[in-house]
Amino acid sequence: MTQTAYLSLGSNLADRAGNLREAIRRLKETTTVLAISSFYETEPVEVPDQPWFLNCVVAIETGKTPQALLKGLLSIEEAMGRVRNRAKGPRVIDIDIVLFGDRIVDEPGLQIPHPAMQERRFVLEPFAEIAPEARHPILGKTARELLGEIEAGEIVRRIDSVKE
Repeated sequence: MTQTAYLSLGSNLADRAGNLREAIRRLKETTTVLAISSFYETEPVEVPDQPWFLNCVVAIETGKTPQALLKGLLSIEEAMGRVRNRAKGPRVIDIDIVLFGDRIVDEPGLQIPHPAMQERRFVLEPFAEIAPEARHPILGKTARELLGEIEAGEIVRRIDSVKE
């Protein structure tokens, strides 16, 4: 049985748009990509002393388990040169599972829905663009509702010209 999953992608090193496009290309090799948001330039959150990010959200259809999907995403990050030497620090590519159908997963190394998605404008702006009615299985609110509740402050700018 297939599920729709939503992934948040981000890059703040080297060719940020190229990194997002390459990650999406690699996703297409193992999943069905249903939708890709615009790219958004975003200020770093929690660790401000680093370059700004480009972010997007991708909807995929997969027959994999959440654990198998995560393993594949980590492989893409590694193949693209992701180095984890500083928590929330600069990265070539970061791919997080935001939602996986209506599944709730809470185990070491994997939490679905993403535990901070409702606090992050850089996730909610592109997510609400492609799936405004997607519902958070714990909070019971749609992506559009969550975006409407987030406090102002974090800078997130839509960059139409770099969408695939």
